[in-house]
Amino acid sequence: MSAALHPDTVAVHSGRSDLGELGVHALPIDLSTTNPLPDVERGGDSYEAMATGGRPPADGSLVYARLWNPTVARFEEALAELEHAEASVAFGSGMAAMTAVILAHTNAVGKRHVVAVRPLYGGTDHLLGSGLLGAEVTYCGPREVGASIRTDTGLVVLETPANPTLELTDIADVVAQAGAVPVVVDNTFATPLLQNPIDLGAALSLHSATKYLGGHGDVIAGVVACSEQTAEALRRVRAVTGGLLHPLGAYLLHRGLATLPVRLQRQQESARRIVSWLLDRPEVAEVFYPGLDGDPQGLLDRQMRGTGAMVAMRMRGGYAAASAVASATRLFTHAVSLGGVDSLIQHPAALTHRPVPAESRPAADILRLSIGLEAADDLIADLAATFAGASTSDRVAPLHDARTGAGRS
Repeated sequence: MSAALHPDTVAVHSGRSDLGELGVHALPIDLSTTNPLPDVERGGDSYEAMATGGRPPADGSLVYARLWNPTVARFEEALAELEHAEASVAFGSGMAAMTAVILAHTNAVGKRHVVAVRPLYGGTDHLLGSGLLGAEVTYCGPREVGASIRTDTGLVVLETPANPTLELTDIADVVAQAGAVPVVVDNTFATPLLQNPIDLGAALSLHSATKYLGGHGDVIAGVVACSEQTAEALRRVRAVTGGLLHPLGAYLLHRGLATLPVRLQRQQESARRIVSWLLDRPEVAEVFYPGLDGDPQGLLDRQMRGTGAMVAMRMRGGYAAASAVASATRLFTHAVSLGGVDSLIQHPAALTHRPVPAESRPAADILRLSIGLEAADDLIADLAATFAGASTSDRVAPLHDARTGAGRS
């Protein structure tokens, strides 16, 4: 597809180049788990090509869905186009995608060390710190990446905007500090429409596709945009570990890409209105949203094309106030995840970031909002009613215990 096309057009038309040849207009779904083999020799060659990360031979067979599926491949092609990448590889979840990235850049190449820039999504932080993948991790801030690199460093992990408090990190600067070490950027909050890490030098751009890409809260998936060489390594991990994406999920994600531009534009407009309203509320001690600090690094102009639709806020009254608000909203569903058509409210320290060490966990007075497609006035009215009615006098439930290590603030 022409590079001159607007991203909104690419979102609608990408990954559909073979539909005319197939004689269909809507995206087809191939649910086959196994495929006929032309003969033993070509069947074996096809299996070896895909099991080692390659693409299916033109005169061969797709063999088995753990190795290749046409519906998944179309979504991968579409996402790669949006991310300005040579290829992308889809997985059964965002965490499966991150696991494959870590394995492909550490154990598979004999390098055990990972540099992780905090803050990160709690699941990623926990995966790295757990030791389950055999990686040794150095956690650092964005200006400390260069000093943290070692001869056995195989990967730098970065998220921007960061979860949950939306810190922006200069991707190009981290890439420069990392030198020859590949950088993976979790691009979930920004989506390919607002940020393209590969254009800024990152080796990989990762998404929890469950969120904005699907957009309707009905599919769990992950996807990584990268070079074809890196894609081969990731497909090899996927084939061996079985972290594949189901074709129905790929279909829903591919369909979701077509409406991503209009969804995100509306969600972002509402987020800005809600942020402006929150800044004047006495119940809110601090609002976290890109650009509120004046963007001293110029990242919104140089790195991003918008501010996104995620908002975080620090409640006056500490954990008790945050807990009361999260439990009392009507239109904001109290639930984890983000990026869907309906608005969500979540307490990161108690949920998604619960496994993160206490000293690096978000404060217990912080709530995260994912802004959906409801009318902004209705969402503001919901928060106003919640602020007015949520009593904190009898809600001093502690977060600090032996399991969480989290304290109220």
